[in-house]
Amino acid sequence: MSPDPGEERRFLTDRMLGPLCRYLRFMGYDTMSANSRSPGNTREDTELLKISRKERRLLLTRDQELASRAGAGGVLVRSEDLDDQVRQLTGLRLIHPTLKLTRCSRCNAILAPATKEEVTRADYAPSVKEGLAFFTCPACNRLYWYGSHTRRLQERVGKFSDLPHEG
Repeated sequence: MSPDPGEERRFLTDRMLGPLCRYLRFMGYDTMSANSRSPGNTREDTELLKISRKERRLLLTRDQELASRAGAGGVLVRSEDLDDQVRQLTGLRLIHPTLKLTRCSRCNAILAPATKEEVTRADYAPSVKEGLAFFTCPACNRLYWYGSHTRRLQERVGKFSDLPHEG
């Protein structure tokens, strides 16, 4: 399933790919997670396939049967290791690993610049705020900023940007 020209690729991850889902969101990809759905549904795989097709999302899964059912609309993620997962998607030219921090890593909403009040209200915000840019999620109110954690994310994601592509 290829996105239309000029359209950013969108993903749907199964329950086994929570960390990958968060990293795709850190990279700015619109990524829906099966973890946002109620657990225990015996028809979940069928519903994921329907969502994937209806919303033109590439289904990423660790489940070989589900990947097979998805056909060209799915990718079997081979490794349990997050770095290997990012390498695989990069090698397949499905993603360009660049840290963007434009989406909430928890709920996928697009982040907005935070107001001074939103920053002050967040008890987990850094005490020294000078020179930092803050963003907030309008859906879940989580606060984000470029700090040491962001630098570590940038380093981790950056190491994948020059990988060769799989043929």
